[in-house]
Amino acid sequence: PTPATAPGPLRTSRAVASPSAGPTGSPEPCQPRQMNQVSLTPSHIINRNVGLKVEGSSFTLDGFPFLIIAGTIHYFRVPREYWRDRLLKLKACGFNTVTTHIPWNLHEPRKGWFYLTANLDFTTFIAMASEVELWVILCPGPYIGSDLDLGGLPSWLLRDPKMKLRTTYRGFTKAVNHYFDKIIPMIVQLQYGKGGPIIAVQVENEYGSYRRDNRYMSYIKKALITRGIKVLLMTADNGDELTRGHLKQGTISLYSFSCTSEFEHSIPQRSINSPKLCFLPHFSFSSYLCAVLMRDVHEMFNASFSLNFYMFHGGTNFGFMGGSASLDQYLPMVTSYDYGALLTENGERTTDGLWVLVSEICLSKPECSAWFLFLFLSQPISSVKPICMEELSVNQGNGQSYGYILYETVITTSGLLTTKNHVQDRGQVRDSGWVYNNNPTLRILVENQGRLAYGQDINKERKGITGDIYLNKSPLRNFKIHSLDMKTKFIQRDLPNIWKPAVFKHRGPAFFLGILRIGNDPRDTFIKMEVSDISPLPIPLPPSEKYL
Repeated sequence: PTPATAPGPLRTSRAVASPSAGPTGSPEPCQPRQMNQVSLTPSHIINRNVGLKVEGSSFTLDGFPFLIIAGTIHYFRVPREYWRDRLLKLKACGFNTVTTHIPWNLHEPRKGWFYLTANLDFTTFIAMASEVELWVILCPGPYIGSDLDLGGLPSWLLRDPKMKLRTTYRGFTKAVNHYFDKIIPMIVQLQYGKGGPIIAVQVENEYGSYRRDNRYMSYIKKALITRGIKVLLMTADNGDELTRGHLKQGTISLYSFSCTSEFEHSIPQRSINSPKLCFLPHFSFSSYLCAVLMRDVHEMFNASFSLNFYMFHGGTNFGFMGGSASLDQYLPMVTSYDYGALLTENGERTTDGLWVLVSEICLSKPECSAWFLFLFLSQPISSVKPICMEELSVNQGNGQSYGYILYETVITTSGLLTTKNHVQDRGQVRDSGWVYNNNPTLRILVENQGRLAYGQDINKERKGITGDIYLNKSPLRNFKIHSLDMKTKFIQRDLPNIWKPAVFKHRGPAFFLGILRIGNDPRDTFIKMEVSDISPLPIPLPPSEKYL
């Protein structure tokens, strides 16, 4: 499961069994009876029958006791060239399973337009896991959380003003059905019973914390089964939302808790003998040491916990895929998804054990911005009132998902500009210096810093200017709107003629182009952004504060 509340670097699934249960190769108190996990690998099990099941309070794989030791790797956050390297490192650490999630918004960024190749070729990633002798637990969504923009749901869903995400609202289920019709047949062929490595599929993600429709989880379960999913189905929820997200028949529930010592006191007694999920949230790791981690993991093995490290390897929020959180304040996700995982963002092992990913974000300062001449923008959209990103008539009618949006309007007077919280998420206001009929043009550049990845307000996550803005209490009208979605095509067009040398002092928002020339065949190359030493722990800055 992925974090829909406070995330944590260690998540564990527990099947309660006898005190002697534990992983192969552990000290005697951890040794499971009649279990040879070395032979329970994709290449060793030829004649496949029942797959992963729950027998009493333990997992079995094809009838043999099985302890899941898993780590999460998101294929879409790791360059394809490094998939095998990361999977081999997971295997080398003694893990037998990789968990991963399928982000709907990346695979179908426009309605009906699917991207399933290159870094989004999840079937190759799953096949590669099998090749290195790893089983797979898959979460196909539709909602996956994972700190992604809108939790992995495509923003074009919000073009429907009545949209009710994660419910049986017809507009949502119609889109889900179309999406599942495309990807589920690809997953079916990779299931355990067909010789593939997928031993379980997770139904949605932590729906108990959102639950707005009592019929929704049953709908998702049926949508998976009717399309051919036959492996074990799982649901995942925090302890407080256990019963709200649970499906009664044909699935097992995985539980999230803060630590092992709280486990037995946190779950309903009637469920004590079913598989559980336990995690240690990030706020408990402020001074976490390797010895403490080792102690807790041994305690979990002694109690027959099946472990899942979220994340084993976090990777990178490429482009604008990162979402946001809303705790005491709005917190956009940074580009790095290092996550304090067992492997660093660039794939090296963590030097000093399990580090905390500090979530506090420094907001960029207005005085750090610079001026850019928007002389070569595409044809603007004209509108009497402001239009939000999702409702723009761009991208074949799918709206704008990421990036920036520029609003222009002619003003006839000076005065007080008010927004009434209609600017999402951050706007920079400038007098362009251009004059039309002796009146200046007002420009508002709005940055989408990422939609909420979880919570009750995801239906409201529209970006740009979402309502009227006022000059001296009068609403502004007659806008020209430029979509700046920052796709590769936008940046590369007409190079280098569109870009002009920065020969004067800049004011206002700007795009700067720098070219780094590397000869021959560069490998293992990335730009490392250093941060000033203002804390004993590294605090990553948002993209707007990273300068070359």
